[in-house]
Amino acid sequence: MNIRLFSKTAIGRFIAHLILFDFTGTHAYHSLMNALPDKTILAIDYGRRRIGLAKTDPMGIIASALETLEVKSVDDGIDKLKAVLEEYEPSTVVVGYPLHSSGDKSEMCEEVDSFLEKLKPFYDGPVHKIDEHGSSMEAKGLIHAHGKKVGKKKKRVDRLAAVVILQRYLDEIG
Repeated sequence: MNIRLFSKTAIGRFIAHLILFDFTGTHAYHSLMNALPDKTILAIDYGRRRIGLAKTDPMGIIASALETLEVKSVDDGIDKLKAVLEEYEPSTVVVGYPLHSSGDKSEMCEEVDSFLEKLKPFYDGPVHKIDEHGSSMEAKGLIHAHGKKVGKKKKRVDRLAAVVILQRYLDEIG
């Protein structure tokens, strides 16, 4: 058996780990996760009082809600987001960009831009702005589709809006 033939690509390393699993009985999942690059993407739905977060799996395929940060100021939001960035170490960050339905920038776009400038010292990877127009309404629709009411649970809407933004990005990159 010549495992070196497979070692040049991520798929090859995956196959090699599966072969090793058959012969050595080691835990394939652990080996697989160490062999493939982490492509976790973090999505941010920025707001003045709440920041909704979502992330993908390490393969960068499946979007899921993470949490909603309650913030008192931009600096408080940066501090809390710093901890999230350290914990998940995303390869990419996606941020909802609040454009008008016409495609023009809203007043909130300037706040998002300012927020991203303050975030730069703590994250130097790629940041993509995604039109978030209608993401909160779509999130509310998802909540209603599951037979729940939004009520005072705005935190749920914010993290689901982050999922919607993240899914738009995933759809865009194909």
